[in-house]
Amino acid sequence: MSTVVVIGAGVGGLAAAARLAVKGHSVTIVEQSDQVGGKLRTYRRDGFAFDTGPSLFTLPAVYRDLFLKTGGPFEDAVDLQPLEPAFRYRFADGSTVIMPGVDPARCAAALGASLGGTAEADWRALMQRGGAMWQITREPFLQSPLDGLKSILSLARNPQDIRTVAPFTSLRALGKEYLKDPRLITLLDRYATYTGSDPRLAPAVLATVPYVEQTFGAWHLGGGLGTLAEALGARCAERGVTIRLNTPVATIDLANGRASGVTLEDGSTIPADIIVANADAGQVYGTLLAGEPRAARLAKDLAKSPASLAGFVLLLAVKGRTPGLEHHNVWFPEKYDEEFDDIFGRRPRPVQDPTIYACVPDDPLMRPDADHESWFVLVNAPRHGDGSDRTFDWSAPGVAEAYADHVLAVLTRRGVDLAGRILWQEMRTPADYERDVRAPGGSIYGTSSNGSRAAFQRPANASPIPGLYLVGGSAHPGGGLPLVGMSAEIVATLVGRAS
Repeated sequence: MSTVVVIGAGVGGLAAAARLAVKGHSVTIVEQSDQVGGKLRTYRRDGFAFDTGPSLFTLPAVYRDLFLKTGGPFEDAVDLQPLEPAFRYRFADGSTVIMPGVDPARCAAALGASLGGTAEADWRALMQRGGAMWQITREPFLQSPLDGLKSILSLARNPQDIRTVAPFTSLRALGKEYLKDPRLITLLDRYATYTGSDPRLAPAVLATVPYVEQTFGAWHLGGGLGTLAEALGARCAERGVTIRLNTPVATIDLANGRASGVTLEDGSTIPADIIVANADAGQVYGTLLAGEPRAARLAKDLAKSPASLAGFVLLLAVKGRTPGLEHHNVWFPEKYDEEFDDIFGRRPRPVQDPTIYACVPDDPLMRPDADHESWFVLVNAPRHGDGSDRTFDWSAPGVAEAYADHVLAVLTRRGVDLAGRILWQEMRTPADYERDVRAPGGSIYGTSSNGSRAAFQRPANASPIPGLYLVGGSAHPGGGLPLVGMSAEIVATLVGRAS
């Protein structure tokens, strides 16, 4: 068996490490921060708890498989709870939809009851298309070590599959094909942001995202989704994985053209037969392998790829209970396109009239008592930078504070006034995410899916450098907890084949 070094203790790194360790490999994880989980964290203060990364758990089968194959049932490691209902959507005209936690038919019926007209039939037809896309892409693309649009086209069983997936159609165009009500188009558009993308440019195949959410359910983990990271860390320890925190990597070392270990920032080295990089692909090829010709070509290609959007976060400790909330809440603006113009335009700026998302768990482990609420508020935002290359400087004095006030004012205009009830608040800007989890610009998902080919051209899990593999949200098949879990399974399979 091989000696494996995993760079990064994010979900992808932890999941890959557990799968490799149970196969007999000797695995060491090196993590630059003081905790495991990467972006998946639950922040706790004064009895309040907030999921500061992913806050929605879907497709639990991915993690059921992981835990069963590495030592025991998933439900023995976490408190998996179905959400019912799951979402509350409020549109600019004041109409509201309360979405069930599972079952596309029930979700379509809820849309029809709230929006009227042909909403139910239209959404049902769209989800049938999303389901067909899922069946076509799941095994040959999402669960396979593939790279590039050519791969999925070559694996399509027949020309009808190509027409169903519609690789050259945008999500927005697909929505207009099926949905007469502009509010439904707005709802569908939101799913592009699950991959950090603009619905006007993202591929139609992202219609699989609401299909999966509504078919396999929306879930919560008692105590916060950060408990998944804790459970993965514990499972790794049970399997004999060594986890070294506060251990940043300076370079990936090569010998005879293949990966041979890592050099840490303190100058020490760790030799390895296999390197699994759970880091942003741009950082891997542009920094950890700086100067290596094969890596330089890949870094150049990645630099041309459209980056995903970032996020501006407020953590609000709120006194009292707010009527009319569900676990997940979304308040849409009047002109959704302006949000994407502000983020992806030539001169990005904080979104002036943003979609506001708030996760307010009715979870006694995430609040001091029943008379308080923990609000995780997220608005989409442009990447952090110096203002050039389509970025915005989130570190400029006073910018974050002023925008926090603006977001709360927008929320008030949309009917939720928290004035006088906020005991304390904290902010997380794209600059903070860049610093804390080394996500360039604070981009949540690495590259976006903007463009007809983008979703099919993420960095491959098997690097062209022998012995080096990529796992996590910036690599194939993409971001989000289910896909990152699939990424780890792909990498473990590839390493097994090569060993």
